[in-house]
Amino acid sequence: MSALSIRDDIGSQELRRRARRESDGRVSARLIAIANALEGMDRASAGMDRQTLRDWVHRYNAEGIAGLCNRPAPGRRPKLSEGQMAALKAVVLAGPDPAVDKIERWRIVDLCRWVKERWGVSYSETGMLRVLWSLDLSHRKTRLRHPQSSEKAQQAFKKGGLLPA
Repeated sequence: MSALSIRDDIGSQELRRRARRESDGRVSARLIAIANALEGMDRASAGMDRQTLRDWVHRYNAEGIAGLCNRPAPGRRPKLSEGQMAALKAVVLAGPDPAVDKIERWRIVDLCRWVKERWGVSYSETGMLRVLWSLDLSHRKTRLRHPQSSEKAQQAFKKGGLLPA
């Protein structure tokens, strides 16, 4: 098996200096292991497993020190497309149509049902909450206005006046 060559445009002393300044401990450890390998230390004593060091050397050779940083994990693909998310936000902001949806205001269970009927995508209540949060929406319900409330009486009460009889 041939030895893996390591780029030498940055010397081992400079790598160690940058490792001391690095705020991410994992990147610092990788810099030190590469500096050890540049100085001729065998892979076993360089500070990490042989295959792990080999992987980091490949990334260091290709991208330099920036290649030693962890990359964000891609995560799971969203269940709804961007267009569907925009449509959901518009529907939530517009509110339900009482004649069609048979409800006065959206609840999480209603939105789960609506998304399932519309696009065939199932969400748990917690999942739907997360979708709403990602759309900068809240699940808080507005207080319904009592049909017999009097705006005039409320204003008089706020001003400290007496309530009309």
